[in-house]
Parts: sequence; C-alpha cells; structure tokens
Amino acid sequence: MGIPVLIIGKSGTGKTTSLRNCVGNPRFGLIKAINKPLPFRGEIPSMQTDDYNKILSALKGSKAQSMIIDDAGYLITNYFMRNHSKHAGGNAVFGLYNTLADNYWNLVQFIIDKLPPDKIVYIIMHEDTNDFGEVKPKTIGKLLDEKICLEGMFTIVLRCVIENGNHYFITQCSEGAVSKSPMGMFDSLSIDNDLLMVDNAIRKYYDIAKENAS
Repeated sequence: MGIPVLIIGKSGTGKTTSLRNCVGNPRFGLIKAINKPLPFRGEIPSMQTDDYNKILSALKGSKAQSMIIDDAGYLITNYFMRNHSKHAGGNAVFGLYNTLADNYWNLVQFIIDKLPPDKIVYIIMHEDTNDFGEVKPKTIGKLLDEKICLEGMFTIVLRCVIENGNHYFITQCSEGAVSKSPMGMFDSLSIDNDLLMVDNAIRKYYDIAKENAS
C-alpha cells in the first residue's frame, strides 16, 4: 500500500519550492502536469505529461521511492479544456464530470492499492475557498466537488502558507483549511516547507525503509 500525500496552497506560497532540497537525491522523481521550469537551481529527474495512463506507468515503474506530481490540478483542468466543447449540455456534461472524478479517484486509489508500502506520492495542487469559507484543493466547479471529496482520500494534507515573509507547511486543520496529519508525526502546527524533511518524517513515523536519507 503506497502513501498519497496532498499538498495545497495559493500560487507563490512555495509548493514547488519545497522540493529544493530534493535536488540530486535519487530517492525523488518528479512528474510535471504542465511544462514549466523549477523555481530553484538544480534538477530532479522528471517527465512532463498530463496523461493518466503514462502517470500510472511512471509511478509503478520508477525506482524513486518518493514521487511528486506537481501542478496536479491541471490533470483535471487540461482534460476539461480539451473535452468540454464535445459535451454541449445535459447528460453529456454530467458524463464529463463523472470522467474527471473517475480519473482522479482512480489515480489516488492506484497509489494506495497498487504501489509498494515504501512508495510515497506527493500530489501538489492549488487551493480554493468555497462558499462556506473552507479552503480545499482547487478543482473544476461544484459538480466535481459533489462527486469526489479529494482531501478525504488522504491521511496527510499539508498547506503552504507565508507568515512574516517565511514559507511554511501547515500540518493540522487551521483557519478553515483542510490540513491534517497523524498525531505526533510533526512537532508543531507550522513547519518549514521542506519536502525532504517531510519525507523523512513520514518514513520515520511509519517505519518505512528509506535510501539516500540525506
């Protein structure tokens, strides 16, 4: 059973920047849903695709123990933009949203059911605020949100924020956001937005074997 981890945040709050200490560490691999350069120097072995089948194949075939799907919300957005004009209205629209929900649900279930227990997959998305003031991962409209509660599929949800000019991960529910993590996994509500540190903490908590633990 693999471990999916959701990371959310507004644009510019340090979601991708949190990968900076993963550079040069073979434990990590990166899948980019959109093709844009990293916001720091150095490289992480990566591929660019928004094709679900290619992503599932890469997750299963990669030797990297910790995989990252960056800008994962664009898996939903890109599919919607390519196909919405084919679904003029009525049942066809509901069919499109069903497909969007199915694709994302299948991705997370694949991580849980098909990957080995030492594999962690970080899914990075933008956040949005709903009509009730709740901060959640950003999707495409209420129809999709009604069909699948994305954050409910994760035990660990970290939120990127900026406080006093510093970038942090929020580890528990705070200010209406869906952040959460197991009791005792992290020492405080706010931690440095360092994905390598997070990965080490998760592996230590669950006693998961790790390599290249620098």
